[in-house]
Amino acid sequence: MTAEGVALEPLPEIIPVFPLSGVLLLPRGRLPLNIFEPRYVAMIDDALGGPQRLVGMIQPIEANKTGNPPLYPIGCVGRITNFSENEDGRYRYLITLTGVSRFTVVEELEGRRGYRRARVDFSCWSADREASHKIDLDRRHLLATLKRYFTINDISADWDAIGETPDDRLITTLAMVCPFSPNEKQALLEARDPCDRARTLVTLMEMASLRPEEGDERPKH
Repeated sequence: MTAEGVALEPLPEIIPVFPLSGVLLLPRGRLPLNIFEPRYVAMIDDALGGPQRLVGMIQPIEANKTGNPPLYPIGCVGRITNFSENEDGRYRYLITLTGVSRFTVVEELEGRRGYRRARVDFSCWSADREASHKIDLDRRHLLATLKRYFTINDISADWDAIGETPDDRLITTLAMVCPFSPNEKQALLEARDPCDRARTLVTLMEMASLRPEEGDERPKH
């Protein structure tokens, strides 16, 4: 049920999964993807033919391993909310996934048309589908940390737009777009709730800001 008492559409227990290292989808986040590998084009074909148009984003544990590397136990399912088809010498989709809910992998199933599928459980993540979340956020501290982090990583930003973005949307967007490592992205995904994710995000940016910058001439031991 939502906060307004409206019954939510049940989510399927079997979904296609798209393993992609370093890519994070969060509930209510929007993730653009360029799909061109034949197996993933087939996955999008099948998802678009289904009633809910769902694809599960998940990270492989060993990104460079050939074949089907093992997957992290938690991912996030998204709904295809926008797509276009292009043919520029190879068939491809440009899609937008909007995050719906995190899931826990119960078991991986036999693949279909080259892509991977899993039986998943959404029961631990019912709060992901609530309409909104209030975050206890020290916004001044967040923005100060963010400016230093962006400066160190040479990231430009529209600070007026950031200042106008609601707290929950800002945390979701920053967690998805900041260049954290795959295991740091996974920590953000697995954060208990938006408040915990905000704390994790600030901690990760602070830790990154303390790392020696390129060209740092301090003695090395």
